[in-house]
Amino acid sequence: MEAQPKQCRRCLLREMTDENDYYESVKRYRAALPPKKRTSDEEYERRVMACKECGFLDGGTCMQCGCYVEMRAARLDMHCPRIHSPW
Repeated sequence: MEAQPKQCRRCLLREMTDENDYYESVKRYRAALPPKKRTSDEEYERRVMACKECGFLDGGTCMQCGCYVEMRAARLDMHCPRIHSPW
């Protein structure tokens, strides 16, 4: 019986090598967003790093709302459910 690989609880999708298909979806999603709805590269990184430090991150998913944090961070109109306000 093979041992199951450990899931990285505090990782983003882009850091999980066996989840690259999901991260490719994130990149396509972000690229398809109209510029006025998409966060800048700097804001996107700031947001995903805030999620990475959060105890509710579990394998790229926010355990407060169930979203992929990298998709949520891509949209200007989305926010962290824990703080109930824009980033």
